[in-house]
Amino acid sequence: MADLVVFSALFPSAVRPGAGLFIRERMFRVARHRSLVVVSPQPWFPGQGLIRRFRPGYRPMAPYREMQQDVEVYHPRFLAVPGLLRRFDGWSMALFSYPLLRRLKADGARLIDAHFAYPDGEAASRLGRWLRLPVTITLRGTEVPHSRDPALRVRMMRTLKSAARVFAVSDSLRRLALQLGVAPDRSEVVGNGVDVEIFQPVDRAEARRRFGLPDTAKVLISVGGLVERKGMHRVIDCLPGLLAAQPNLHYLIVGSGGPEGDMRPELEAQVARLGLGGRVHFLGALPPAELKWPLSAADVFVLATRNEGWANVFLEAMACGLPVVSTDVGGNAEVVCRPELGSIVPFGDAAALERALDTALGRQWDRAAILDYARDNQWDRRVAQLLRAIDAVLEAEGQGAGWAVQ
Repeated sequence: MADLVVFSALFPSAVRPGAGLFIRERMFRVARHRSLVVVSPQPWFPGQGLIRRFRPGYRPMAPYREMQQDVEVYHPRFLAVPGLLRRFDGWSMALFSYPLLRRLKADGARLIDAHFAYPDGEAASRLGRWLRLPVTITLRGTEVPHSRDPALRVRMMRTLKSAARVFAVSDSLRRLALQLGVAPDRSEVVGNGVDVEIFQPVDRAEARRRFGLPDTAKVLISVGGLVERKGMHRVIDCLPGLLAAQPNLHYLIVGSGGPEGDMRPELEAQVARLGLGGRVHFLGALPPAELKWPLSAADVFVLATRNEGWANVFLEAMACGLPVVSTDVGGNAEVVCRPELGSIVPFGDAAALERALDTALGRQWDRAAILDYARDNQWDRRVAQLLRAIDAVLEAEGQGAGWAVQ
């Protein structure tokens, strides 16, 4: 029996262990205080197995049911035909998840907690109406580009207005929610947090030996999916200029491809074209427990990203003592909010990015202050705030007021 149903297609599974870790980090901490179950619908259409013959990693199918840290995780399939028909994903996700959600309600579920406004939030809002359950929705960053699509914007407005509560991982996303018609008293910022037990500095010399880096090197690092949005190619473009001032410069890239694509072949070709062989190191995807090693081997964390909600990886880097250089998009400036933590540059300004990296590499940073900031942003504080909000929704529902928002 579970009170809460966490609803998101982006959730870790046996076949996609790195997907949506930030959702699991938050909600499994909630599970220590409130019973919950996870429903993570998986896109499917007849014949997609044939595509895997040519693209082996295409839509790997998770088992229908898994146990993760004593929490039940379900992966029902929903019909998702590539192309224009993906516009029906919200409706299809709801329809194909309905039998499972109906059973979970019969077993005691009282609230659907969705992550991302579209398509997950749209599907959750339909399920909430059909099953007469309150819905909460967390905005995590994809809502920004979706809101620029006139058709999706209308659907998001309808979805968010129906929610009992809208959480945003940054204030910039909360402002977007207000622009989309969410009442101020039904929205609040609940940022991401960091686990300082997992992310903490380890011996720098040992870390560098692991990756074959010279003791005297200056080291940049990026962690994220190898996709255009994350901007590793924008950092690589800066390296030739940086090498003039930092001749012993190296760049670590941690990550792999994902649902948005895989730029590794293009990145490797870019490295070769710029003559950076031996200076750029592709480490592949690493589990969270291993990330402290490359982070501790580095001097500066950089992410020249196009769009973010609240990048967990910034806090993870800071928990290992690294300053952060990033772009002025989404909630980045809310995380890197003081000069002693790093710097924020305009997106698309390559010269500003290069100058900021050169300055960061040459500066003596107060690592203790950076570590203190990370420790002040541990998950426990976020979860306590979230629990208060969830309890308020459940209390209103118990008094018969919660359904009014649907």
